[in-house]
Amino acid sequence: MSQRVPPAMGSWTGAPSAPAAWSRPGIITAAPSLHTLRGLTMGTSWSVKLIAAASQLQRLERGIQARLDEVVAQMSTWQADSDISRYNRAPSGSVHALPAEFAQVLAAALALAADTDGAYDPSIGPLTDLWGFGPAGACAHTPATHTLAQARERVDWRRLRFDAAQRTLLQPGGAYLDLSSIAKGYGVDRVADWLLAQDVADCLIEVGGELRAHGRKPDGSQWRVAVEQPGGGDDEAAAVIALDGLAIATSGDYRRYFDAGERRYSHTLDPRSGAPIDNTVASVTVLHQHCMQADALATALTVLGAHAGIAYANRRSLAALFVLREGDRFVTRTTPGFVACQRAA
Repeated sequence: MSQRVPPAMGSWTGAPSAPAAWSRPGIITAAPSLHTLRGLTMGTSWSVKLIAAASQLQRLERGIQARLDEVVAQMSTWQADSDISRYNRAPSGSVHALPAEFAQVLAAALALAADTDGAYDPSIGPLTDLWGFGPAGACAHTPATHTLAQARERVDWRRLRFDAAQRTLLQPGGAYLDLSSIAKGYGVDRVADWLLAQDVADCLIEVGGELRAHGRKPDGSQWRVAVEQPGGGDDEAAAVIALDGLAIATSGDYRRYFDAGERRYSHTLDPRSGAPIDNTVASVTVLHQHCMQADALATALTVLGAHAGIAYANRRSLAALFVLREGDRFVTRTTPGFVACQRAA
């Protein structure tokens, strides 16, 4: 996504002071105006543009950071004391009570795993580490065949025994959850839902390139975001979308990777093969009411590839944009749902 902000922990910037508004005789209060709050989370930055009174900003900033910190505390594999890390280290046969938020994300991840026949798999953690994209650190070479085979034995969402009603999860032995392809989108949703509950009706939330927006800007115009064109310049976009009550997420193979020999290995892994994807998909962008779903679906469609991914998106009536490689150029393919959203922009 082209909508990105530099990290600036704990800072906020506001628009020029708005004209004062009379709330009752003799009392002057500042009219709500457009502000930007920023911070750090999940190894990236967050940014929230919102219309609010200046007196609310510190409280809103604290509330936003608290909700994102909660996602990290529950679902970050980079934090040794997080709920997910404790589960990943737990002995075989142990049963774990999950926090409600963790359980909600896991339930969505497992549902998508079942619906894509394992093209999306939240137990992909052993492969993420093995290929150098997890907490274990980067690698400069491809894993040995026997090492890859051992890791693949631990990756299978069907091994997980999750009781959604009781919010309990069995550790079958060696299971290593990695929710990084869905937790960031969930964090966006947590912030958006909380802001709406605080009567902040006009806002654009971004965490590491995943976004969700509600309402309008102060001038009444829509929140508009540009979908990044792989290989393009800063002024090039694959599409421009207006968001109001919608989220947008993009998965691509061209930002995180490593080179070994004559091949480039993407951070997007196929749980079924155990290896980085090797297809014509450069990126997939998904529009959805919830950013959690958009985030996970963008990854799943990238793994499925052009033919199967577009077919899946059409069967599920998803709003998706695929950027595909054709020789030395990029071409776009869109679903009818995405075209409809684009026309509304």
